[in-house]
Amino acid sequence: MAAYILRRVMGAVLLLLVVSAVTFAIFFLVPRLGGQTADQLATQYVGKDANPESVAAIKKNLGLDQPVYEQYWNFIKGLVAGADYRFGPDATHCSAPCFGYSFKSHIEVWPQLEQRIPVSFSLAVGAAVIWVVSGVTIGVISALRKGKPIDRVSMFIALAGVSLPIFFTGQILLALFVYEIPIWDSVDYVPFTENPADWAWHLLLPWVSLAFLFSALYARLTRAGMLETMGEDYIRTARAKGLKETTVVAKHGLRSALTPIVTIFGMDFGTLVGTAVLTETVFSLQGIGAYSVQAIKDNDLPIVMGVTLVAAFFIVFCNLIVDLVYAAIDPRVRYS
Repeated sequence: MAAYILRRVMGAVLLLLVVSAVTFAIFFLVPRLGGQTADQLATQYVGKDANPESVAAIKKNLGLDQPVYEQYWNFIKGLVAGADYRFGPDATHCSAPCFGYSFKSHIEVWPQLEQRIPVSFSLAVGAAVIWVVSGVTIGVISALRKGKPIDRVSMFIALAGVSLPIFFTGQILLALFVYEIPIWDSVDYVPFTENPADWAWHLLLPWVSLAFLFSALYARLTRAGMLETMGEDYIRTARAKGLKETTVVAKHGLRSALTPIVTIFGMDFGTLVGTAVLTETVFSLQGIGAYSVQAIKDNDLPIVMGVTLVAAFFIVFCNLIVDLVYAAIDPRVRYS
């Protein structure tokens, strides 16, 4: 088991290095291949009042006149140990992980991301709990009651959930429960450390809006997996041995059907932390998604690159957790 975990951790670290290299190439190498010069890249840092002296200083301080491999090495060092920048007579230290400074506000990117990560993470965690519990439960019940009215109703609701976009369900929830029936006076973010009850209450509508789509997908996936699993020979053997139906369903049926659920959950959760754009926009939550949208509008390269790397980290980390959960669910994985 220890060797299995070590292999997965080393693979995750290697994958993060590859992602960082690809991200760096997209934002620094590709523009060069497209004909953009180091002076043009440096001009974006200077802003509207660019002059030849300031552009040359920025180009030197950021290392844009260096070979690409040296720029990438400095980029990695900045992520691990921080970097020093000189935008004028005084040097400024950018603490690790250093993603540089915003083109527009000239503020460090990482502190801005650090303020927004809890918002996106809270949104993802609450919605994930709702959609996994509700989706798996509905899927199991539908599979065990195949063809019955509860199965048809559940799958109809699941089909509606898959069909309705998040910005539609979010607007409906806002119109009903904030404006027409003002159960919520507002939807905003309250830090969990300040008041856990208010944290959950103020995020409940975004959670439900986001979970409605995902729980529908998980219900359909769980139903299909359970229908396939419950027809296997070992299920009939377990019943013939006199095991309780709850034991057969939970220990033998659901456990085998959980493998694809765990796979898709790792991808969904990792992606959602970094890219919950629509939900954050509809409910005016200042998370990573809304931050990245504004950065793309402003063509703010350091912020876009920082969001990309943070989102990639969460995806890789969640896939690492999925690999470890596989080992707990299926012993064949543990000994492979």
